[in-house]
Amino acid sequence: MAQQVDRTHRLTHFTFNTDGRPHPLENTLVAVTVLLGGIAIVASAFNSQHLLSSWSGLAGIFTGGYGQFISATTAERFALIIGLGMAAVGFYIGMAHGGLFGNT
Repeated sequence: MAQQVDRTHRLTHFTFNTDGRPHPLENTLVAVTVLLGGIAIVASAFNSQHLLSSWSGLAGIFTGGYGQFISATTAERFALIIGLGMAAVGFYIGMAHGGLFGNT
């Protein structure tokens, strides 16, 4: 006899909550980390925006680090690593262009 496929647990949309439970704090940290990482990486392309890229990168590193500490699912950790990478690259380039306090 053929086995029946259980489709009740199939996800129909993208979610970080792959365990079926809500994680509002963790999901907020993921969104903030990715947003700050994106700002840092884009701002680091311009020499005059070193304050924005270094501060947003530093904030993204801290929020991403705390998010990794309390994350509950693999999907959250994956997105946090992407955001952390962008924040770190933006932070380091911002530091190379002038730093956190504008010392050029």
